[in-house]
Amino acid sequence: MLDAGKTQENLLEVNNIEVIYNHVILVLKGVSLSVPKGGITALLGGNGAGKTTTLKAISNLLHSERGEVTKGSILYHGKTVQHRDPASLVKAGVIQVMEGRHCFEHLTVEENLLTGSYTRTASRAEIDLDLELVYSYFPRLKLRRKSQAGYTSGGEQQMIAIGRALMSKPETILLDEPSMGLAPQLVEEIFTIVKNLNEEEGTTFLLAEQNTNVALRFAHYGYILESGRIVMDGPAAELRENPDVKEFYLGMSDDGRKSFRDVRSYRRRKRWLS
Repeated sequence: MLDAGKTQENLLEVNNIEVIYNHVILVLKGVSLSVPKGGITALLGGNGAGKTTTLKAISNLLHSERGEVTKGSILYHGKTVQHRDPASLVKAGVIQVMEGRHCFEHLTVEENLLTGSYTRTASRAEIDLDLELVYSYFPRLKLRRKSQAGYTSGGEQQMIAIGRALMSKPETILLDEPSMGLAPQLVEEIFTIVKNLNEEEGTTFLLAEQNTNVALRFAHYGYILESGRIVMDGPAAELRENPDVKEFYLGMSDDGRKSFRDVRSYRRRKRWLS
Protein backbone atom coordinates (compact mmCIF):
# COMPACT_ATOMS: atom_id res chain seq x y z
CA MET A 1 0.00 0.00 0.00
CA LEU A 2 1.31 3.44 -0.93
CA ASP A 3 2.12 5.66 2.03
CA ALA A 4 1.69 9.27 0.95
CA GLY A 5 3.84 10.46 3.86
CA LYS A 6 7.02 8.73 2.67
CA THR A 7 9.26 8.95 -0.36
CA GLN A 8 8.51 5.82 -2.36
CA GLU A 9 10.95 3.61 -4.18
CA ASN A 10 10.19 3.44 -7.89
CA LEU A 11 9.97 -0.25 -8.76
CA LEU A 12 9.56 0.42 -12.44
CA GLU A 13 10.94 3.27 -14.51
CA VAL A 14 10.23 3.80 -18.20
CA ASN A 15 12.61 6.40 -19.62
CA ASN A 16 11.86 8.14 -22.92
CA ILE A 17 11.06 4.96 -24.85
CA GLU A 18 10.23 4.78 -28.53
CA VAL A 19 8.46 1.75 -30.00
CA ILE A 20 8.36 0.90 -33.69
CA TYR A 21 6.35 -1.86 -35.38
CA ASN A 22 7.48 -3.54 -38.60
CA HIS A 23 10.56 -1.29 -38.65
CA VAL A 24 8.52 1.69 -39.88
CA ILE A 25 5.43 2.41 -37.74
CA LEU A 26 6.24 4.69 -34.82
CA VAL A 27 3.75 3.94 -32.03
CA LEU A 28 5.32 5.35 -28.84
CA LYS A 29 7.22 8.63 -28.90
CA GLY A 30 9.32 9.47 -25.86
CA VAL A 31 7.12 7.83 -23.21
CA SER A 32 8.38 8.15 -19.64
CA LEU A 33 6.64 7.03 -16.46
CA SER A 34 7.42 5.74 -12.97
CA VAL A 35 5.58 3.14 -10.90
CA PRO A 36 6.23 3.40 -7.16
CA LYS A 37 6.43 0.34 -4.95
CA GLY A 38 3.07 -0.41 -3.38
CA GLY A 39 1.13 1.97 -5.59
CA ILE A 40 -1.66 1.81 -8.15
CA THR A 41 -0.61 3.77 -11.23
CA ALA A 42 -3.09 4.34 -14.05
CA LEU A 43 -2.17 4.70 -17.71
CA LEU A 44 -5.15 6.41 -19.31
CA GLY A 45 -6.25 7.25 -22.83
CA GLY A 46 -8.58 6.29 -25.61
CA ASN A 47 -8.44 3.33 -27.93
CA GLY A 48 -5.23 3.41 -29.98
CA ALA A 49 -3.43 5.80 -27.64
CA GLY A 50 -0.60 3.33 -27.03
CA LYS A 51 -1.51 1.95 -23.61
CA THR A 52 -1.28 -1.74 -24.52
CA THR A 53 1.95 -1.15 -26.45
CA THR A 54 3.45 0.48 -23.35
CA LEU A 55 2.57 -2.52 -21.19
CA LYS A 56 3.90 -4.97 -23.77
CA ALA A 57 7.13 -2.98 -24.03
CA ILE A 58 7.56 -3.38 -20.27
CA SER A 59 6.73 -7.10 -20.25
CA ASN A 60 8.79 -7.76 -23.41
CA LEU A 61 5.88 -9.11 -25.44
CA LEU A 62 6.39 -6.86 -28.46
CA HIS A 63 8.54 -9.20 -30.54
CA SER A 64 5.66 -11.57 -31.26
CA GLU A 65 3.94 -8.63 -32.98
CA ARG A 66 7.08 -7.41 -34.80
CA GLY A 67 7.50 -4.50 -32.45
CA GLU A 68 10.61 -3.34 -30.62
CA VAL A 69 11.84 -0.66 -28.24
CA THR A 70 14.24 1.34 -30.38
CA LYS A 71 15.12 4.14 -27.95
CA GLY A 72 15.11 4.73 -24.21
CA SER A 73 15.31 2.30 -21.30
CA ILE A 74 13.07 0.27 -18.99
CA LEU A 75 14.35 -0.36 -15.47
CA TYR A 76 12.98 -2.66 -12.78
CA HIS A 77 14.60 -2.30 -9.36
CA GLY A 78 17.13 -0.09 -11.13
CA LYS A 79 18.20 -2.81 -13.58
CA THR A 80 17.61 -2.70 -17.33
CA VAL A 81 15.01 -5.28 -18.34
CA GLN A 82 13.97 -4.52 -21.93
CA HIS A 83 16.22 -7.26 -23.29
CA ARG A 84 15.11 -9.97 -20.88
CA ASP A 85 12.75 -12.67 -22.06
CA PRO A 86 9.18 -12.52 -20.70
CA ALA A 87 9.52 -15.69 -18.60
CA SER A 88 12.54 -14.36 -16.71
CA LEU A 89 10.68 -11.12 -16.08
CA VAL A 90 7.80 -13.09 -14.55
CA LYS A 91 10.30 -14.79 -12.26
CA ALA A 92 11.62 -11.35 -11.35
CA GLY A 93 8.12 -10.40 -10.18
CA VAL A 94 6.48 -8.64 -13.16
CA ILE A 95 3.48 -10.21 -14.90
CA GLN A 96 0.98 -8.87 -17.40
CA VAL A 97 -2.74 -9.63 -17.42
CA MET A 98 -3.62 -9.30 -21.08
CA GLU A 99 -6.54 -7.37 -22.50
CA GLY A 100 -9.45 -9.62 -23.37
CA ARG A 101 -9.50 -11.95 -20.35
CA HIS A 102 -7.50 -14.74 -21.96
CA CYS A 103 -8.28 -18.11 -20.38
CA PHE A 104 -7.67 -21.71 -21.29
CA GLU A 105 -11.29 -22.34 -22.17
CA HIS A 106 -11.11 -26.13 -22.07
CA LEU A 107 -9.58 -26.19 -18.57
CA THR A 108 -11.49 -25.75 -15.33
CA VAL A 109 -11.33 -22.53 -13.35
CA GLU A 110 -8.98 -24.13 -10.84
CA GLU A 111 -6.74 -25.62 -13.51
CA ASN A 112 -6.47 -22.16 -15.07
CA LEU A 113 -5.41 -20.69 -11.75
CA LEU A 114 -2.83 -23.41 -11.18
CA THR A 115 -1.14 -22.67 -14.50
CA GLY A 116 -0.02 -19.39 -12.95
CA SER A 117 2.21 -21.25 -10.50
CA TYR A 118 4.17 -23.23 -13.11
CA THR A 119 7.04 -20.73 -13.20
CA ARG A 120 7.66 -21.21 -9.46
CA THR A 121 9.67 -23.73 -7.51
CA ALA A 122 7.17 -24.15 -4.70
CA SER A 123 5.78 -27.12 -2.80
CA ARG A 124 2.23 -28.30 -3.37
CA ALA A 125 1.38 -27.13 0.15
CA GLU A 126 2.59 -23.60 -0.65
CA ILE A 127 0.63 -23.57 -3.90
CA ASP A 128 -2.50 -24.77 -2.11
CA LEU A 129 -2.15 -21.91 0.38
CA ASP A 130 -1.80 -19.41 -2.45
CA LEU A 131 -4.83 -20.92 -4.18
CA GLU A 132 -6.89 -20.40 -1.04
CA LEU A 133 -5.63 -16.81 -0.88
CA VAL A 134 -6.86 -16.25 -4.45
CA TYR A 135 -10.21 -17.77 -3.54
CA SER A 136 -10.46 -15.44 -0.55
CA TYR A 137 -10.33 -12.47 -2.92
CA PHE A 138 -12.46 -14.15 -5.59
CA PRO A 139 -15.03 -16.29 -3.70
CA ARG A 140 -17.08 -16.62 -6.88
CA LEU A 141 -14.20 -18.57 -8.44
CA LYS A 142 -14.16 -21.01 -5.55
CA LEU A 143 -17.82 -21.75 -6.16
CA ARG A 144 -17.07 -22.39 -9.83
CA ARG A 145 -13.63 -23.99 -9.46
CA LYS A 146 -14.67 -27.21 -11.22
CA SER A 147 -16.49 -25.43 -14.07
CA GLN A 148 -14.97 -25.21 -17.51
CA ALA A 149 -13.52 -21.71 -17.88
CA GLY A 150 -15.01 -21.23 -21.35
CA TYR A 151 -18.50 -21.36 -19.86
CA THR A 152 -17.92 -18.70 -17.20
CA SER A 153 -19.06 -15.09 -17.51
CA GLY A 154 -16.87 -12.22 -18.73
CA GLY A 155 -16.48 -10.94 -15.18
CA GLU A 156 -15.48 -14.38 -13.93
CA GLN A 157 -12.95 -14.74 -16.74
CA GLN A 158 -11.38 -11.42 -15.74
CA MET A 159 -11.17 -12.74 -12.18
CA ILE A 160 -9.54 -15.93 -13.48
CA ALA A 161 -6.96 -13.90 -15.40
CA ILE A 162 -6.05 -11.80 -12.36
CA GLY A 163 -6.11 -14.81 -10.04
CA ARG A 164 -3.82 -16.76 -12.38
CA ALA A 165 -1.37 -13.84 -12.31
CA LEU A 166 -1.48 -13.83 -8.51
CA MET A 167 -0.50 -17.50 -8.45
CA SER A 168 2.92 -16.51 -9.83
CA LYS A 169 3.49 -14.47 -6.62
CA PRO A 170 4.12 -11.21 -8.51
CA GLU A 171 5.45 -8.03 -7.03
CA THR A 172 3.99 -5.97 -9.89
CA ILE A 173 0.97 -6.64 -12.09
CA LEU A 174 0.50 -4.92 -15.44
CA LEU A 175 -3.27 -4.94 -15.89
CA ASP A 176 -4.59 -4.18 -19.37
CA GLU A 177 -8.15 -2.82 -19.75
CA PRO A 178 -9.74 -4.66 -16.79
CA SER A 179 -13.11 -2.97 -17.36
CA MET A 180 -13.46 -3.83 -21.05
CA GLY A 181 -16.83 -5.35 -21.88
CA LEU A 182 -17.99 -5.57 -18.27
CA ALA A 183 -21.15 -4.17 -16.69
CA PRO A 184 -20.57 -1.20 -14.33
CA GLN A 185 -21.28 -3.28 -11.23
CA LEU A 186 -18.65 -5.84 -12.24
CA VAL A 187 -16.16 -3.07 -13.03
CA GLU A 188 -16.58 -1.74 -9.48
CA GLU A 189 -16.12 -5.25 -8.10
CA ILE A 190 -12.91 -5.85 -10.10
CA PHE A 191 -11.39 -2.49 -9.14
CA THR A 192 -12.31 -2.98 -5.48
CA ILE A 193 -10.46 -6.31 -5.54
CA VAL A 194 -7.44 -4.57 -7.12
CA LYS A 195 -7.56 -1.97 -4.35
CA ASN A 196 -7.77 -4.69 -1.67
CA LEU A 197 -4.86 -6.63 -3.18
CA ASN A 198 -2.82 -3.45 -3.20
CA GLU A 199 -3.62 -2.53 0.39
CA GLU A 200 -3.59 -5.98 1.96
CA GLU A 201 -0.96 -7.85 -0.07
CA GLY A 202 1.19 -4.89 -1.11
CA THR A 203 0.86 -5.75 -4.81
CA THR A 204 1.95 -2.93 -7.11
CA PHE A 205 -0.26 -2.23 -10.13
CA LEU A 206 0.23 -0.45 -13.43
CA LEU A 207 -3.15 -0.53 -15.12
CA ALA A 208 -4.06 0.61 -18.62
CA GLU A 209 -7.64 1.76 -18.77
CA GLN A 210 -10.03 3.68 -21.03
CA ASN A 211 -12.51 4.19 -18.20
CA THR A 212 -10.82 7.28 -16.80
CA ASN A 213 -13.53 7.92 -14.22
CA VAL A 214 -13.24 4.61 -12.39
CA ALA A 215 -9.45 4.38 -12.79
CA LEU A 216 -8.82 7.76 -11.17
CA ARG A 217 -11.04 6.83 -8.21
CA PHE A 218 -8.89 3.80 -7.40
CA ALA A 219 -5.40 4.83 -8.58
CA HIS A 220 -2.86 6.92 -6.68
CA TYR A 221 -1.23 8.49 -9.73
CA GLY A 222 -2.14 8.74 -13.38
CA TYR A 223 -0.61 9.32 -16.80
CA ILE A 224 -2.68 10.33 -19.82
CA LEU A 225 -1.41 8.92 -23.08
CA GLU A 226 -2.49 10.15 -26.48
CA SER A 227 -1.14 9.32 -29.93
CA GLY A 228 1.85 7.61 -28.36
CA ARG A 229 2.83 10.49 -26.06
CA ILE A 230 2.26 11.31 -22.41
CA VAL A 231 0.26 14.54 -22.47
CA MET A 232 -0.41 14.93 -18.75
CA ASP A 233 0.34 13.25 -15.43
CA GLY A 234 -0.21 13.85 -11.75
CA PRO A 235 -1.77 12.51 -8.55
CA ALA A 236 -5.11 10.90 -9.32
CA ALA A 237 -7.02 13.28 -7.05
CA GLU A 238 -5.59 16.28 -8.91
CA LEU A 239 -6.31 14.80 -12.34
CA ARG A 240 -9.93 14.20 -11.31
CA GLU A 241 -10.28 17.91 -10.61
CA ASN A 242 -8.32 19.16 -13.61
CA PRO A 243 -10.67 21.12 -15.93
CA ASP A 244 -9.23 19.59 -19.10
CA VAL A 245 -9.46 16.05 -17.78
CA LYS A 246 -13.00 16.66 -16.53
CA GLU A 247 -14.08 18.07 -19.87
CA PHE A 248 -12.33 15.79 -22.31
CA TYR A 249 -12.05 12.50 -20.40
CA LEU A 250 -14.79 12.55 -17.77
CA GLY A 251 -17.36 14.34 -19.95
CA MET A 252 -17.83 17.14 -17.42
CA SER A 253 -17.02 20.83 -17.29
CA ASP A 254 -17.98 23.80 -15.18
CA ASP A 255 -21.04 24.08 -17.43
CA GLY A 256 -22.07 20.47 -16.84
CA ARG A 257 -21.85 17.34 -18.97
CA LYS A 258 -20.49 17.80 -22.48
CA SER A 259 -21.87 15.97 -25.47
CA PHE A 260 -19.65 14.51 -28.18
CA ARG A 261 -20.70 17.41 -30.44
CA ASP A 262 -19.40 19.85 -27.81
CA VAL A 263 -15.99 18.20 -27.42
CA ARG A 264 -15.21 17.08 -30.96
CA SER A 265 -12.90 20.07 -31.42
CA TYR A 266 -10.86 18.63 -28.55
CA ARG A 267 -7.60 18.18 -30.44
CA ARG A 268 -7.57 21.83 -31.51
CA ARG A 269 -8.40 23.17 -28.08
CA LYS A 270 -6.33 21.14 -25.61
CA ARG A 271 -4.56 23.67 -23.46
CA TRP A 272 -1.79 21.33 -22.30
CA LEU A 273 -0.49 20.79 -25.84
CA SER A 274 -0.69 24.40 -26.95
